[in-house]
Amino acid sequence: MVRIGYTMMTEQAGPRELVEHVVKAERAGFDFSVISDHSFPWLEAQGHAPYAWSVLGAAAQATTRIPLMTYVTCPTFRYHPAVVAQKAATMQLLSRGRFRLGLGSGERLNEHIIGTGWPAAHVRLDMLEEAVGIIRTLFAGGYVSHHGHHFDVENARLWDLPDDPPPIGIAVSGDRSCEIAGRYGDLLIATEPKKELLTAFRAHGGSGRPLLGQLPVSYDPDRDAAVARAHDQFRWALGGWEVNAELPGPAGFAQATQHTRPEDVARAIPCGNDVAAFADAVRPYTDAGFTEIALIQIGGDQQEAFLDWSATKLLPALSEL
Repeated sequence: MVRIGYTMMTEQAGPRELVEHVVKAERAGFDFSVISDHSFPWLEAQGHAPYAWSVLGAAAQATTRIPLMTYVTCPTFRYHPAVVAQKAATMQLLSRGRFRLGLGSGERLNEHIIGTGWPAAHVRLDMLEEAVGIIRTLFAGGYVSHHGHHFDVENARLWDLPDDPPPIGIAVSGDRSCEIAGRYGDLLIATEPKKELLTAFRAHGGSGRPLLGQLPVSYDPDRDAAVARAHDQFRWALGGWEVNAELPGPAGFAQATQHTRPEDVARAIPCGNDVAAFADAVRPYTDAGFTEIALIQIGGDQQEAFLDWSATKLLPALSEL
């Protein structure tokens, strides 16, 4: 049976609200939760970007059951991989073993803030591979020194290390990222229900590991309001990650999506309160072979209503998939 997760979307709510939402998601019966790790929202209408790791620490103390995960952290620009390893190990201890570390090659939107430029995709993937290797070595314990092509580590050690390090998920979008995920990842992360990604992941050693996808939805009893909100805050998602990873800020996303119509968004994102339509949107992921799907409810002020509806209507229906 597919596991259904809840997304703490840092772009659309403040830190206290995000913790309140995940507490309610746990009570509603979601199987796991994930959190975005950004320094900017995609569009100014979203209006938020709190520090995800502080939110995670608070969420670990406010919840008791629901697993937590970054979706995803870039360990190559804003954060040095040795720092990411320390953060993840601490989260695994705080959550009593409920944390998974999701990693990816990043987006210019978030990583540009340190002013080091934005290299080509193949360079970013090489950096990701080296970073994951450093993190895994630190998770193994002891002192670590590393002098690689992209990163240096000098006599580092994780002094507070859990008995079971957090599993590492790696975001994929093509064959090279699938190769890295198959070699280094404990699970695959994707944002589109492309079966070929899962096939490539398995071909590179990922057989039998969890496969996690993500799906935006816009719940509202008023479907027109749901469509308008999805268009206002989430039309950027129709651009695809090849484009989205390169755009520099909210103004760029606004310009790139200026001709995207509400009806375009409504075709891509389930809107309203028709449980069957939401299940139909999930089904391509289950048909492709995904074992876990994290839902994003669009709109920070709509989380409470969505979670109440999910507990009574949506999750029971999705359990039948």
